[in-house]
Parts: sequence; C-alpha cells; structure tokens
Amino acid sequence: MNDSPRRKELTRQAAQLFVQEGFDRTTVRMLAQEMGIKSGSLFHHFRDKQEILAAVIEEGTENALSIARAALEECDSDPEARLHAMARAHLATLLTDRNAHVVALYEWRRLDGQARAHLSHLRDAYEALWETVIDEALAAGVIQGDRFLVSRFVMGALNWTVRWYDPEGERSPEDLARELIAMLMSPRA
Repeated sequence: MNDSPRRKELTRQAAQLFVQEGFDRTTVRMLAQEMGIKSGSLFHHFRDKQEILAAVIEEGTENALSIARAALEECDSDPEARLHAMARAHLATLLTDRNAHVVALYEWRRLDGQARAHLSHLRDAYEALWETVIDEALAAGVIQGDRFLVSRFVMGALNWTVRWYDPEGERSPEDLARELIAMLMSPRA
C-alpha cells in the first residue's frame, strides 16, 4: 500500500467520517468532500471505499500493536506490571487513535473477505500479546479464571471505554488502567 503522508491524512479523515456516519452511510462523495478533494481524485489514492476502510483499520491496528509492544518492552517481567502496561497501552491507543480504533471495533464486519484475511494477522498478533500476558498472570496466580473468558472480559471492558470515558474527567488513563487491573487481581492470602 501507498504510505504517502497525503494518504495517511486521507485515512485519518475517513476514520473520522466513518465514526460520525457509519461505513454504510458514508458515500464516496462525502469522503471526497471531507478530504477536500474531488471524488475522482480519491481514486488516485484508493481503489474504492472498501480499500479506505481496510486502510483505516490497518493503520489503527498497527498503531495499537506498536504501542502495546513498546509498553511491554519498557516494563519489567512482573505479571501484574505487564497486565497494567497492556491496559495502559490499550487506553493510550483509544486516546491517540480513537477514530481508527472505533472503526476497527464497529466496522470490522463490513470488510470484504479479502481485506479481513489480509488484516486478521494484525488483530491476531494483538490478541496474542494479551493472551501471553494473561497466561503469565494466570501462571503466577496474579489473576484467576479461564484465559479465554479473562481476555474477552478485559478487551471488552477496555474497548467499551470509547463509549463513556472522558480523558478530561476525574480519572486519568493511568488511574483507569490501574483500577481495571485491580478488579482482576486474585485476593492475596
């Protein structure tokens, strides 16, 4: 894919419009107008609306993966610290790239089969990071439960913050991450 700065800016603007209008209601004409270009010029950067959606999700997922990997590299090997780092990284993704994240959450099903196949490795890699950290915490007795259920619970709770969390509110992302992980912690003897 073309990684030009212009294409990245167009992808960012498309993400915002997809969040506001939804993928199905967003037309090529609306995208071009939002981007400040003619409808035909849009096809210089993208083949079709489906490719724009795939670009939004790909960029957002790559950013989430990069932020999560960096957070894990910066923290020590303590399972609780790693859980906290992943939760904080996920929230950082929501705060720095909210629109792309929301599009990935709510419009994934709109991707055609080819785009889903192309992008599933990124989603799987992100989920694998979480599963590794959760496995470590389970093995250390830091948390209890079934890995599948714990991972779905954590991801669901973090993803839902796009609907209610106000970064200007009383809880910082750090506080929110700490509280979420504290809710998962096994009682200490």
